[in-house]
Amino acid sequence: MFHPRRTLRALLLPLTAGLALTALPAQTAQAASTLTNGGFESDGAGVAAPTGWSEYGTTAASYTESGGHGGSYRLTHYSSSAYKVETYQYLSGLTNGNYKLTAWVRSGGGQNSAYIALKNCGGTDQRTDLPVSPSGWLHIVVPVNVTNNQCTISINSDANAGNWINVDDLTFASGTSSTSIKGSDVSSLAKSEAKGGIYKTSSGTTGDALAILKSAGQNYARVKVWVNAADGYNGKTQVLAMAKRIKAQGMKLLVDFHYSDTWADPGAQTVPSAWSGHSYSQLKTDVYNHTYDVLNALKAQGTTADMVQVGNEINGGMLWSAGSTDNWSQLAGLLNSGYSAVKAVSSSTQVALHLAKGGDLTGTRWWFDNAVANGVNFDVIGLSYYGYWHGSLYDFQTTLDDAASRYGKPVFVAETAYPFRLDSDDSYENIIDLSSELVSGYPATTAGQTRWMNDVASIVEAVPNGRGLGVFYWESTWTAVTGNGWDPTDSSSGNGWENQALFDYDNKAQPAMAWFSHR
Repeated sequence: MFHPRRTLRALLLPLTAGLALTALPAQTAQAASTLTNGGFESDGAGVAAPTGWSEYGTTAASYTESGGHGGSYRLTHYSSSAYKVETYQYLSGLTNGNYKLTAWVRSGGGQNSAYIALKNCGGTDQRTDLPVSPSGWLHIVVPVNVTNNQCTISINSDANAGNWINVDDLTFASGTSSTSIKGSDVSSLAKSEAKGGIYKTSSGTTGDALAILKSAGQNYARVKVWVNAADGYNGKTQVLAMAKRIKAQGMKLLVDFHYSDTWADPGAQTVPSAWSGHSYSQLKTDVYNHTYDVLNALKAQGTTADMVQVGNEINGGMLWSAGSTDNWSQLAGLLNSGYSAVKAVSSSTQVALHLAKGGDLTGTRWWFDNAVANGVNFDVIGLSYYGYWHGSLYDFQTTLDDAASRYGKPVFVAETAYPFRLDSDDSYENIIDLSSELVSGYPATTAGQTRWMNDVASIVEAVPNGRGLGVFYWESTWTAVTGNGWDPTDSSSGNGWENQALFDYDNKAQPAMAWFSHR
């Protein structure tokens, strides 16, 4: 993704409810080892404290009303004036072990915080913020390890006047959830450093960008490969060098083959100059040899790729026109050639197929239905999801969950990003530079960027059957550095993405790096 032209949590008063709450005799009396009235159906509408639930704070702001996700009713937090309220249920007599809460939620956004937590369960409290989704219901999960035979389910709002959430259909059962990939694309890093780019910790100490990302929790890095780029970067030599650095940090490596000399995306899949004029049969060999060559060299130096993308944002196919989706049998042949090369080097390396438009259910189904029908081999599905282009969080969750279940494959976000400000740090216009382009509920601030990443990660974590692998942030290190612009053929080109990096205009690590510590 590059598009050269336009195409924190505030903590609620530690309602350390558990301590205060467990003293309430009424609560002890109704404590049970199973969740009561998780669908808020027991009482009808207008009930302030639904059966099985208790409240704390601005209790008038918590009530049931019509319009449930599954049944007829839901829990709502709302008030025309600012409020803080907790709706909670205390469970006791639990068998110790891992549990997972699931809930269907909607939120109009704007709160200081709105989240569901599991607390006083014996270990570390766990919470999941409610993503901003005013129309479509989203499902989120909260896992916890119970060690003291009890747990408090807590629905919290610290809200401004007019803010609202809906919660419904909660379940609490044995299970767990997490994400294994907390990654970012660092393809621009080597060139940035060569052109004078520097990177600092949040406190201002200059350091290695990869080490700073690792210390924040990043465990996977993604790097692109161009065949013969005009600027001499992102080729085999540079990938080998970067792979050594990535593996030295203890991170895993995703190699993203563009099969081009420049950016490959839904709008461009240009055959590399070295392969120009080659027949389809020759292109299959080219894909195999190039893929094998890069990956075998990585293996030889002890930095075997953990995952490989055969193509980048290949919604319309790749190596146009031979591998266009207008000719699925040929596209399938090219993709399988890449797959075979990956597995010939390392059978354990996962092969991902990567589409853009992560909120496009119809398009994603069409593409992968055709891939399956044409015998394309793949292990994992990767989707780019930029909320300002690719639909709502509801669209994204619907597409991601469907892909995981329909094709029985793990899924991950191959690219996402969000701005922390709108103005530019160089003379080149930013890709996103107007407030009207933003996702509602997610301002272009450090807090907005952090919230976006946490909420995207929460949606991936909630993919059923543990098939949500995680997220790669796109181009975390692409700060504004003269000479490191988007166009490899033009050293004076600018960068339209520096306001979405994970380092700020003072080169300091952004608060949004906190998302790397997402479960």
